[in-house]
Amino acid sequence: MTKNTRIENGLEKRHAVDARCISGNRLAEAPKVSYLFRQVRANNRQLHQMTIGKAGKRKANKAERLVHGYQLFDKVQYEGQTCFVFGRRKTGYFDLRTLQGVRVHKSASHKKLILLERATTWLVDIQPEGGEGRLLP
Repeated sequence: MTKNTRIENGLEKRHAVDARCISGNRLAEAPKVSYLFRQVRANNRQLHQMTIGKAGKRKANKAERLVHGYQLFDKVQYEGQTCFVFGRRKTGYFDLRTLQGVRVHKSASHKKLILLERATTWLVDIQPEGGEGRLLP
């Protein structure tokens, strides 16, 4: 039914257009932006590493939460591009990626980052007109 409605009205094949056809409001104006959502973990629940060290004690599996004021999944701007912190190092270098998983920079310095939003369990990114608001697996 959605395909027939789209063809009858001469609409292009896009997720947002299909949603409008299903809703019955097929002639509505196309959205200017789409939102991309991704859920991420809030904490690292593995408290200790599996290997047992000397004296029978296991080493804690904890990295510092804040490194130079940034933490995992913070939304930052790097050289004019919006991305998210997906990895951090004590030295102040970060692995930056988009929500689709495309690597922006493997090891970007904290000096070149601008904090846009603090991390939450839901990451939200705005896609330009024509971008799909779905995350591919």
